[in-house]
Amino acid sequence: MSVTPVTTPAVTATNVVLSGRGLHKSFGGNRAVNGADLDVSEGTITALIGPNGAGKSTVVNLISGLLPPDAGEVRLAGEDVSGWPSHRIAQRGLIRTFQLSRELQGLTVLENLLVTPIAQKGEALVNIFLRPRAVRREERANVERAVEILRDYGLYHVRDNWARALSGGQKRLLELARAVMAQPRILLLDEPMAGVNPALVDQIGDHILKLRTDGITVLMIEHNLGVVERICDHVIVMAEGRTLATGRMSDLRDNPEVVHAYLGGVLDARLDS
Repeated sequence: MSVTPVTTPAVTATNVVLSGRGLHKSFGGNRAVNGADLDVSEGTITALIGPNGAGKSTVVNLISGLLPPDAGEVRLAGEDVSGWPSHRIAQRGLIRTFQLSRELQGLTVLENLLVTPIAQKGEALVNIFLRPRAVRREERANVERAVEILRDYGLYHVRDNWARALSGGQKRLLELARAVMAQPRILLLDEPMAGVNPALVDQIGDHILKLRTDGITVLMIEHNLGVVERICDHVIVMAEGRTLATGRMSDLRDNPEVVHAYLGGVLDARLDS
C-alpha cells in the first residue's frame, strides 16, 4: 500500500507540549517506524490510530523511553528527551499505561497506588532517620489521595484485595488509577478500551474526559473509532510507520487518503458500530 502524507492543521506551535520529528525504529530488517511526525497540544485528548502494524505502539515506546529511536527527535515541553530512559522521562511528568495491564500482583489494590508516586521521601534512607515526621506526613497524604482515586474509579470496595484477583475490567481501571496517582502532566494510554465490556468502555471514556478537565494532556492509541470521535480533540493517523493524516475525526471521515489507505472504505461502518 502506498501512503501519501496528508496534513490537516489542528495544533499550533505555541501549545505543543509533546512532539516527535522524523522518528525511525527498525527491528532487524523490519522498519517499524519510518519517519513519523506528531504533535500533541497541551490540555487535549489526542488519538493515535491506524491499522495493525502501522507503528503506533512503537512510537509510544519511543516517546516514553521504553525504546531509543534509531533517528529523530522527541521533545517534551520543549526539552529534547530523545533516547532518555523511561524513569527519567517519567520524572518530567510523562506517564504511560500498557495494552496489557501490568498490575503488581503480589500487592493489594491500595498498595499498587501507594508505590506509584515518584520521589517519595521515604525512599531515601536518610529521611527515615532524620525526617520521620515528614515521611509519615507524606505517607498519610498519599493514602488519602489513593483512597480518593479508588473511590472515583469504583475500586474502593476491593482496596484490600490482591491485585491479581481483580477481574479484567477492574485491572484496566486499576492501571488507569495508578497512572493518575503519579500526577502526570502527560498520560500515554495504549489501547485503554481493549478487552473491556461496552458499559466499561463508556466509563473509561468518561474518566479520560475528566483527566482533560483536570489539566492532564492525553495521547491514546485506540481502535474503537466511536470512542475516538466521542472524546478526542485531535487524531493522528499512522500507516506503514509514518504519519498519514492529522485532524478531527469528523474531518478524517471524509479524507479519501484515510478511508482508502487505512480503513479500506469501512470508516462509516466502524463509527456506527
